[in-house]
Amino acid sequence: MTLTKNVTDTLNGIIQSIKNVIPLSVTTSSPTLLNQPVNQHSIGVLIGVTGDFGGRIIIDGEEDAFQALGTTMFGMPLEGEMLESFAGELGNMLAGNLATQVSQAGHIIDITPPTVIVGATKMYGFDKALQLPIQIDQVGEMTITLMIQE
Repeated sequence: MTLTKNVTDTLNGIIQSIKNVIPLSVTTSSPTLLNQPVNQHSIGVLIGVTGDFGGRIIIDGEEDAFQALGTTMFGMPLEGEMLESFAGELGNMLAGNLATQVSQAGHIIDITPPTVIVGATKMYGFDKALQLPIQIDQVGEMTITLMIQE
């Protein structure tokens, strides 16, 4: 399969995973191609991808968006280490669901355990990146970035 098909199916899998995991209405915008670096906001989760193609997925946003989503999903406000743990678990749920979605499309991928990143960060070291803005009702905006290693 071509890299373009792998990436397209992965982006579609990401969108479907978000809708499967997040119990709120989610609107996605068109993905945009990014140059280096990727700028991460106040909290994010990085997940490595191996298999039919290599890369990383970053789910990031402002702390208040993660707090609002955590409150919705767990019924209580999350702060500090609990919020960071929630961010990692959200990444794990989304990536696990993504692996299932893309395997159903005929691709082989594996994911690494999530790495939580706290604080504004710049990331380099990828060939291409696609950024997918998502708007979550009652939560706000988050961004999914797919960094591709060819």
